[in-house]
Amino acid sequence: MQNIKCVVVGDGAVGKPINLGLWDTAGQEDYDRLRPLSYPQTDVFLLCYAVSSPSSFENIKNKWYPEIKHHAPGVPFILVGTKTDLRKDPEFARKQKLITSEQGQMLASELGAYKHCECSALTQEGLKPVFDEAIRCVLEFQNKPTKKKSKCVVC
Repeated sequence: MQNIKCVVVGDGAVGKPINLGLWDTAGQEDYDRLRPLSYPQTDVFLLCYAVSSPSSFENIKNKWYPEIKHHAPGVPFILVGTKTDLRKDPEFARKQKLITSEQGQMLASELGAYKHCECSALTQEGLKPVFDEAIRCVLEFQNKPTKKKSKCVVC
């Protein structure tokens, strides 16, 4: 896999305040013990499923959501449907059951996702909004007042 590093340079206050770092984790079972090592200090998760793969959609609820809630409780997440270009391919849609936008939205609501987005890396459709929402989510959660824990001890 090719690594690309993009560094934004320029004077202060010229409109470059966000550095978005992306970590693509291995989804294979062989990496179940290693993958959570990348979770500390995560500001937002993108839980991805392919609209062309009902099993990947089911895994959101049965595997990925429980995993991030266990290893990174309280970290917000966005549910992302990928490969949406396949919905426009009548031959593919005829052969394969596709996940609808409504199904994605319902799961996002059920799990408490910050947002549900859909995109196609192939056509670039909807791709920028996924990352815009990720940044918006982090900024919103960083600005939320946190409840102070009581330091009262009952003996």
